[in-house]
Amino acid sequence: MTFTGAIGAICLYPLRAIIAICVRFRIHPNILTFTGVIVNILAAWALALDHFLTAGVLMVVANIFDFIDGKVAKDLRMESKFGGFWDSVMDRFSDFSLFIGLIILYARRESPEYIIITAVATMFSVMTSYTRARAESLIDKCKVGFMERPERIVLFMIGAFTNRMAAVLWVILVLSIFTVVDRIYYTWRELNGSRKVEETLTAQWQQQKVRWQQKRVS
Repeated sequence: MTFTGAIGAICLYPLRAIIAICVRFRIHPNILTFTGVIVNILAAWALALDHFLTAGVLMVVANIFDFIDGKVAKDLRMESKFGGFWDSVMDRFSDFSLFIGLIILYARRESPEYIIITAVATMFSVMTSYTRARAESLIDKCKVGFMERPERIVLFMIGAFTNRMAAVLWVILVLSIFTVVDRIYYTWRELNGSRKVEETLTAQWQQQKVRWQQKRVS
């Protein structure tokens, strides 16, 4: 086992205990998801008040709920399409809350440049999710790009615990822009490639039909 794997296994022990308790008391996974959102809203409020360490701790707690809800759903056999929908929608509320907390913070600090940076980072974070969702209605998969929600949350935690949120925002913004552009290009390339394959297959089918017709005539 690798060093990082050992750390992951150690961290999983308390999470398994929490999951077992939730399963024992049959706590509905949707309630766990919603609880995570509430804790993230509290984290956003802490960010707005410039209490970064508190915000970081609350984000860790919120993401424990975000991690265990799916595991509890599986153990209780409560997995459903609505559950997946609910989880995705609540994730968006959590994301927006953290960004809004930072906007309030920079408004209180009278820092208009970082209000703009936070707003633009929010926009591209939303577009990161939207481009994937829209692309996958047209193609099989669109997971290209680095900046997805897990990476974004980890960066938020790093910014909170190190009190370097301004630098973290720049990282989120730049990588989110690259991810959105990459997903747009990837989808365009996949759709064009599929179109060319379809046109080739259609042409081959037409040629085969002509050959069959010629054989019948002969």
